[in-house]
Amino acid sequence: MKVLEIGCGGGDLAFDIARIVAPSGRVRGTDIDQTKLDLATREAAELSLTNIEFQLGNITESAPAGNFDFVHTRFVLTHLTDPAQALKHIRAALRPGGIIVLEDIDFSGYFCYPDCAALWRYVHLYTETTRRRGVDPNIGPRLPSLLVEAGFENIQANIVQSSGLAREVKLISPLTMENIADAVIGEGLATAEEIERIVADLYAFADKPGTLGSTPRIFEAWATQPV
Repeated sequence: MKVLEIGCGGGDLAFDIARIVAPSGRVRGTDIDQTKLDLATREAAELSLTNIEFQLGNITESAPAGNFDFVHTRFVLTHLTDPAQALKHIRAALRPGGIIVLEDIDFSGYFCYPDCAALWRYVHLYTETTRRRGVDPNIGPRLPSLLVEAGFENIQANIVQSSGLAREVKLISPLTMENIADAVIGEGLATAEEIERIVADLYAFADKPGTLGSTPRIFEAWATQPV
């Protein structure tokens, strides 16, 4: 299969796909960050993956050149102001009968036990910051309808969610809060001091034995290009 991985970042998932379609299949990974693509290219060489290439590309601006059997994108549409346009470009790059797979978040799907006020404040700040920037933090449930509107067929969907007592799962929240701090402050939604308190409380929750945490809900949707 000829596979396109959109928003490949450092290439971890693209590497797995390259192993699956080897030896005759090929993978192209695209991203808007050239630094990440350079890292992915070097790692692919170190892993002796010869059936993969990485290319700078913005799916909102143009359709990737090629005629692909399978297109996958994960955690990309939630960051786009016009996901429908991106799907038009994906469809243009997909051969008749080809498969598209989307994965994206529903940020409202967080849960925890016991209740953690810092978690809900973090969810609110992330949600409001992204909405003010014109993107959808809860795009997951929209994926099937977006595929319908784009003209795909045989649409199916599934939901997955990482959760548990493990510290690694619960660390996603404070790490993300740290990463979006400048954006939240820039939107005037919180002060640096409040964000420091939220982050400290989220780390404390992650470190406390017996606390149950989760990541956002993740929706998976897939469909085929009409023949």
